[in-house]
Amino acid sequence: MGIFGFFSKEKKETLDKGLEKTNENLFSKLGKAIVGKSRVDDDILDELEEILITSDVGVDTTIKIIRRIEERVARDKYVNAAELDLILREEITALLAENNTEDLSDFDLPKEKKPYVIMVVGVNGVGKTTTIGKLAFQFKQAGKSVVLGAADTFRAAAVDQLLLWGERVDVPVISHGMNTDPASVAFDTVKKGVEMNADVVIVDTAGRLHTKVSLMNELGKIKRVMQKFIPEAPHEILLVLDGSTGQNAFIQAKEFTKATEITALGITKLDGTAKGGVVIGISDQFKIPVKYIGVGEKMTDLQVFNRKEFVDSLFKKK
Repeated sequence: MGIFGFFSKEKKETLDKGLEKTNENLFSKLGKAIVGKSRVDDDILDELEEILITSDVGVDTTIKIIRRIEERVARDKYVNAAELDLILREEITALLAENNTEDLSDFDLPKEKKPYVIMVVGVNGVGKTTTIGKLAFQFKQAGKSVVLGAADTFRAAAVDQLLLWGERVDVPVISHGMNTDPASVAFDTVKKGVEMNADVVIVDTAGRLHTKVSLMNELGKIKRVMQKFIPEAPHEILLVLDGSTGQNAFIQAKEFTKATEITALGITKLDGTAKGGVVIGISDQFKIPVKYIGVGEKMTDLQVFNRKEFVDSLFKKK
């Protein structure tokens, strides 16, 4: 078992600290909603609905959670108001499980897919390139060989940033510089990965939603050239979203899911926001599993997503 082979106490403490603002927001409001109440009634449910929406869980997902709680209250006849946070934990955990969100504990890869090719998408400013750098670090720490591809050639800073991450983590980066053909970079990156017998290839792509059609064309071309070396590539299309933007992250997810088939989500910057509920809403609305979350600045603060630990931190009592 590697150093990330279990959900360690240190990782849990980092997760608790990263979700502190969301936790405080939820619990302070939830506490006020149930003060003086002996049972869950319509008033509490109305307040809970408002609490979840203001935590950026999203309207549709909030309605779904409230409906489930109403069903439990009706079935159990009497539900103590003090039990509300426990019921919320159970229902949200169950909701995340329905979206194929696994309880991962390690930066592991399918053994039968080598190199495992990850194409990363997302708009500028969400922490996409930083997430790639941190992923490379985590995979390397787990004993994997990594190759990075700087195919976000539209922005010079993205290419330079990825090259810096390559130096920092000590992994090769394939780059043709700015304003070059992204598909050509992807082609050479996958080729290098095959030649090296690398465990994982991670390809950065342009961080702009210029128009859906041109985005689809560009990503389609990148996928086609990858498939010249590995027919089933990319094995994973990871959409990186900034959790602190709340509802704007929903809009980005909507646009990218129209443009290409997203298979996993990485949600960053959860440590600086009270909007951690966005993780629940986006996963539910788009039926895409959350795979990675960013809960701090350090390289080790990018964590594999574990729904049980996440929900526990979200509703953890001080």
